[in-house]
Amino acid sequence: MKSTILLPVLVLIGILSTSSRVITVQERYMEQYKYMAISEMNRSGIPASIKLAQGILESQSGRSELAVNANNHFGIKCKSNWSGETYQYKDDDLDENGELIHSCFRMYGSGEQSYIDHTDFILNRSRYKPLFSLPKNDYKAWAMGLKKCGYATDPNYGIRLIETIEKYNLNLLDAPVIEKPVPVLPVIENTIKTQVNTTNKQVVKGSLNSSKYSKNKSYNVKSKKRFRTFTAPRLSESK
Repeated sequence: MKSTILLPVLVLIGILSTSSRVITVQERYMEQYKYMAISEMNRSGIPASIKLAQGILESQSGRSELAVNANNHFGIKCKSNWSGETYQYKDDDLDENGELIHSCFRMYGSGEQSYIDHTDFILNRSRYKPLFSLPKNDYKAWAMGLKKCGYATDPNYGIRLIETIEKYNLNLLDAPVIEKPVPVLPVIENTIKTQVNTTNKQVVKGSLNSSKYSKNKSYNVKSKKRFRTFTAPRLSESK
């Protein structure tokens, strides 16, 4: 059984250009994780703009202590159901004297694993269920909804997400995909078929170079060309 996963191919204008403009750490981060944000949007319905904006804010574009040392890009704490590796970090938990104490955070093998777990974290908690009744392209509603559901303690969290999305035009990641076929190198599939044998009507399939095919028989070789489809929504450079 074969399954095909289609991912949009995105191009950040100016990011990889030959101009002398300095590429910001935010742009590098977007270039690295935009595909994961789109893939997880397709899997869950969480807007890619929201996920990428959260990653930028929560991980300081991959430069925070949690992102560097634990590959944790979304500040997700261990919770009771976490059985993976952990990382101790002083965040916002206080002891009885009001002093900051170390909190347990999830540790991942890669940033991509953090993106996947962030999706599962949102999907598997009932308090985030109202978000999935919102339009998938309404990033403002999702941003304010995340704050309302208690994702972060920052009172301006929703506003900061919206500002980040609009600064980098991340909402373009949520746009409906308009497919435009682009021919690429064809994939050749060789199918070998024996002439019909009236005694057993055997059909043999396999490699052209396989030694089990007799030189005394004639074969029909058919080539099938397949074309993959790519789409390229564009994101504007940062303002």
